[in-house]
Amino acid sequence: MQSLRDKAEDFRALHHGRQILILPNAWDVPSARVFEDEGFPAVATSSAGLMVSLGYPDGQVISRDEYMSAVGRISRILSVPLSADLVAGFGTTPKEVLATVREVLKAGAIGINIEDFAHATKKLFPIETQVAKLKAIKKLGETSGVPLVINARTDAFRFAPGDEGARLKEAIRRAIAYR
Repeated sequence: MQSLRDKAEDFRALHHGRQILILPNAWDVPSARVFEDEGFPAVATSSAGLMVSLGYPDGQVISRDEYMSAVGRISRILSVPLSADLVAGFGTTPKEVLATVREVLKAGAIGINIEDFAHATKKLFPIETQVAKLKAIKKLGETSGVPLVINARTDAFRFAPGDEGARLKEAIRRAIAYR
């Protein structure tokens, strides 16, 4: 069985390979098993799919513990790397989000997807807050010995105020800040 570090390094290498990385999104153990059996080199979770499969709507209405339990069940049956969609990280502060990321690592995932949209308020997090979260997550990856793969997603094009041009400009501004 591979260590988390080895899985993370393999997952990172897939992002830089000669072939496009197609990352299927599992919502439960059977779907994850099908994706691995079909030869995908890595699997991700679908936050919406996972929550709906557990009887919840999309968003962060599920508890972090219940969500991490589902991620752990998926991770346990996979031999390939798993990346977990964390919605907005189950927290509003860097400290709260770090607690979530620590749980992700305990659950066996080596990558995360984190967005900048707060489902509770229906607003984007301030860019400074999101950057602080991402820096804290990156530092955790560096100090934990697991080179965590971070997919920082912005929902600015969809939820920022203004016309299409203003939303695009905000999405680009956030994408650059999140690098």
